Amino acid sequence: MTRRELLTAAAASASILWARSHMDKSRISAITDEIGLSLDEAIAFTHQYGLQFVEIRNPPGSRKEYFSMTEPEIKADALRLRNEGLKVSFVNTSLLKFGWPGSEPVRRRPEEPPAREKRLAAEKARWDQRMEDLQQAFRCAQIMGSDKVRVFTGSRVADPKTMFPRIAEVLGELALAAEKEKIYLLIENEGSQNVATSAELAGIMQLIPSKWLGMNWDPHNAYGRETSYPDGYALLPKKRLLNVQVKAKGVMLDSPEKEDWKAIMLALDKDGYKGKIALETHIFDGTLIAAAHKSMDEIMHIVGEI
Repeated sequence: MTRRELLTAAAASASILWARSHMDKSRISAITDEIGLSLDEAIAFTHQYGLQFVEIRNPPGSRKEYFSMTEPEIKADALRLRNEGLKVSFVNTSLLKFGWPGSEPVRRRPEEPPAREKRLAAEKARWDQRMEDLQQAFRCAQIMGSDKVRVFTGSRVADPKTMFPRIAEVLGELALAAEKEKIYLLIENEGSQNVATSAELAGIMQLIPSKWLGMNWDPHNAYGRETSYPDGYALLPKKRLLNVQVKAKGVMLDSPEKEDWKAIMLALDKDGYKGKIALETHIFDGTLIAAAHKSMDEIMHIVGEI
C-alpha cells in the first residue's frame, strides 16, 4: 500500500469514527415512567443500556406530575438520579394541554350539559393558573438540573390555524418568563393539540421568534396526518429543534407503524442536531416494560450501525 493509499484509508477511518461520535448511546434518553413501574425499575433499565440521561414526567407508578410535587419530593428523586449517575435531559409537563377558554375543541362523542360545565370550569381554573404552573415547572427543572420544559398548544379545534395568533401571543408571553429563568420551552406536536404535525410546528415557530421557544419533535405523534420523515422533517427550522422523542410503535421491528429511525438519526446528525433522542414507549396493552426493552434494543442496534 502506497503512502497516499494509507493516508486515504486513515482519513476514511477517521471520518467514520467522527460520524459515529455524533450519534452514540450518550445521545439516547428515556422517560422514566415509560421504562419502569417504579423509580428503582427505571434506574435499573438505564444501567442495563448504559444510558446517561433520562426525561421525567410522572414518578414511575404515579399519576402525579413531577412539576406539581412539593420541593422536598422533587429534591429526593433528583438526588437519587444524580447518585445513580443520571442527568435529566427534559421535563415533560402537561402545561396548556386542555381546551382554552373561548375555543371549541373537536370532541369525539357528545357531551351532556352538566359534564360540559364541569369541564369548562376545570379548564378555566387551569388557564387562570397557567403562570403559576409555569413557575412551578421552572422550579422543578432547576432542581432536576434541566433547562428544557415541555408545553402544549391547547386542545385541537376544527381549524387549528385560526388559533395560531392566540397561541403565538400566549406562548410568547411564557417565553418572556422562560428567558428570565434561562429555561427553554419546547412545544410538542401532539395529535390532540392545535399543533399536531411537523408542518404545524414549523408554522407556529414562524410566529414566535424567541429563541427560548423551541420544539420537541415526535414524528409518530403525526402518524396518519403526514409523512413525518422525510416530508415533515424537511419543514422544521432545525436550529430550534431541541428535543426528539421516539415511540415504541415507531421503532420496534414488528410494528406496522415502524418509521425509518436510522435515516432520521442520520438526518439529525447531518443537520447538526445536538439534543437527545428519548424513548417514550407509550404502549397501553399491559406490555409497556417489555416493549420498552424491545424498543431500546432496536435503538441501540440502530445507533451501533450509524
